[in-house]
Amino acid sequence: MAPVHVKKICCIGAGYVGGPTCAVIALKCPHIQVTIVDLNKARIDAWNSSNFKLPIYEPGLGDVVRATRGKNLFFSTDVDKAIKEADLIFVSVNTPTKKGGVGAGFAADLKFVERATRHIASVATSSKIVVEKSTVPCRTAESMRTILEANSKPNCRFDILSNPEFLAEGTAIKDLLNPDRVLIGSLQTTEGISACESLASVYANWVPKERVLTVGLWSSELSKLAANAMLAQRISSINALSAICEATGANIDEVAYAVGFDSRVGSKFLKASVGFGGSCFQKDILNLVYLAESCHLPEVAAYWRQVVEMNEYQKKRFSKRVVDTLFNTITGKRIAVLGFAFKADTGDTRESAAISLIRDFQAEQANVAVYDPKVEPEQIWFDLAEVNPGVSMETIQQQVTICSSALEACKGAEAVVIATEWREFNEIDWEAVYQNMNKPAFVFDGRLVLDAKRLSEIGFKVTTIGSPSA
Repeated sequence: MAPVHVKKICCIGAGYVGGPTCAVIALKCPHIQVTIVDLNKARIDAWNSSNFKLPIYEPGLGDVVRATRGKNLFFSTDVDKAIKEADLIFVSVNTPTKKGGVGAGFAADLKFVERATRHIASVATSSKIVVEKSTVPCRTAESMRTILEANSKPNCRFDILSNPEFLAEGTAIKDLLNPDRVLIGSLQTTEGISACESLASVYANWVPKERVLTVGLWSSELSKLAANAMLAQRISSINALSAICEATGANIDEVAYAVGFDSRVGSKFLKASVGFGGSCFQKDILNLVYLAESCHLPEVAAYWRQVVEMNEYQKKRFSKRVVDTLFNTITGKRIAVLGFAFKADTGDTRESAAISLIRDFQAEQANVAVYDPKVEPEQIWFDLAEVNPGVSMETIQQQVTICSSALEACKGAEAVVIATEWREFNEIDWEAVYQNMNKPAFVFDGRLVLDAKRLSEIGFKVTTIGSPSA
């Protein structure tokens, strides 16, 4: 069976994965028409905005969209038309952790994947290659194929591929333009291998052949979870060591530096912090925990569960250290939290450590001033409401103020907490910050981005994660 020559691609889902991925495909494959569809009209309108104020922030994304939109890249709410015309369909919808029912708190909620799959089956009038782009549990492709085959029209066949993303928010465009690897999983049948070759030929327009890895369908699905779990494990490991450093007088940056020189370990993901966040790490590890439990492997489940528990412990430990350092009470004190996104160079707040810190400070009756250069106020209020169930927005806004600059947030504060590693936080006028703070003025660096020696010379009492208090 000859591979399909892909001329038109449809991507269902215009979020953090589908948008950047398919924009880069359009850039590198000018001969392919790429249409990104979503039922959220406001989101599509933002992608089509004349001022290019896109619904997600990602360095370099605006340039890619400017170069392709209206030429071979299109954003639309007409899902049916895009499905009918496409040779290949990416399913790039949200797969959040289930909040209720079997597997609540651990298993992935696949309702959006199933909804998209059923829609493809009901609308498609010709054969399609359907590609899992969302992070999904093992053997999700099997359920997708069952749905498609049970609802397809005569003479329509569907080949299912797994093509997980390995993007890091903040460097997604760079990762897409020069990926470590592109992973494609397929059934090891004639039809499956042919479909795999069709997708591989799309990436071949810019990705070296040796970086396109083709594996079995189930191995591809599990590899995504495994990769994120291994990376998160490294973060939790170095964060566990940061607690020991604070207790013994060791310095976590120096420990990480020494350990990272071991070629068997390497230096990546050994940066201690207040905790990891984002859409992938926690969700994928919990998914792996649920998978292990479903396979009757309780010891394996407990092992991976501890990575998440260590992350939660790190956040609680940091907020407690703030309270302990400020003479065991922050009631009525102004605490400036700099950064709300889960990491720098993104506006994504999912599982952000800042949310947990602010919730803990609220519980201590502190007055919190927040500043983040890319997160919209509406998102901050939404996230704080979600972690304060039963608390009115009026009450939340009495305790939390959103500021338009770091200097504004720090004015009159007892302490400054660095929750996101935005570069600008190391470049602000710390002398001016000090002059406008209550004394003693405390700084808590939860991201190891500040020059502690310089700040101490200004007069700050500096507490750095992974180092003992002065």
